[in-house]
Amino acid sequence: MTTHDTPPALPRATHPWVDRYLEHLVVAKGLSEHSIAAYSTDIAGFLIFLNDHSGSLEATSDETVLLYLMHLRSRGLASRSLARHLSALRGFFAFAADESWLRRSPAALIENPKLPRLLPDVLSREDMARLLDAPDTTKPLGYRDRTMLELLYAAGLRVSELVGLTLADYDAQAGLLRVFGKGSKERVTPIHALAREFLSTYIATVRGAFGPREPYVFLNRSGRGLTRQAVWKGIKRYALAADVSTRISPHSLRHSFATHLLDGGADLRTVQLLLGHADISATEIYTHVQAGRLLAVHRAHHPRSRDRDKG
Repeated sequence: MTTHDTPPALPRATHPWVDRYLEHLVVAKGLSEHSIAAYSTDIAGFLIFLNDHSGSLEATSDETVLLYLMHLRSRGLASRSLARHLSALRGFFAFAADESWLRRSPAALIENPKLPRLLPDVLSREDMARLLDAPDTTKPLGYRDRTMLELLYAAGLRVSELVGLTLADYDAQAGLLRVFGKGSKERVTPIHALAREFLSTYIATVRGAFGPREPYVFLNRSGRGLTRQAVWKGIKRYALAADVSTRISPHSLRHSFATHLLDGGADLRTVQLLLGHADISATEIYTHVQAGRLLAVHRAHHPRSRDRDKG
């Protein structure tokens, strides 16, 4: 019987360098059996390409890697799949260079294929209203969950930021939250009056019902902080109960927060600061959502667009 201490079986040998690298991923990196199999498959594809073109790992150059990517593209692979294959080769060749099998990595300077920007799922204002109203606020769990939903939408929080909030992070008088985002980067964000009312009432009269054992704002039945998975399951449950038509993701309320702010006239720089994005390019994706809505409105209401549709 396999125990948790037993490392996953390595895939069948394909090349001594590859075998060493996969072993390194198991022992030093602790990657899962699924991840090891994925790396093995991607690198094996490159080995087959080399064999078909009378090449070798020892003689691989930047041009060889580029030709391989062109080969994959000719087979119809999308940019995201190409980026995954390149990432696998980058890791392998970096390891080979560290082991002095190669003088340098032939994949190090090759740029990633441009990936399509996936537009976020955004709830309509009507769906958002139904979602916020879904919890039963007459019960402690329902009031807690309503408060969490209000904060996610009021401040554009990531779920990880929400569960990390402590009592010391809330300034009730000023209506401000201190949030620790990615890389423990701190930001201060305001919340509107309704969210403040829910949060203050929850802390003063509801939170104690959970028998607090930790300083986190939101607690489970054992009085300890919630996990991201627990919050996400709750969001999905309430979305189903509210008959929300939009596909829900853990970031749906954050995406909706940003998009609704832009729809209301907020500038991109302000939304960037509120979201805690280090680079404004990460915020610009929401302008695509906004532009799509503006185009739909234009087509629906501009007289020339209507005349053309009638024709």
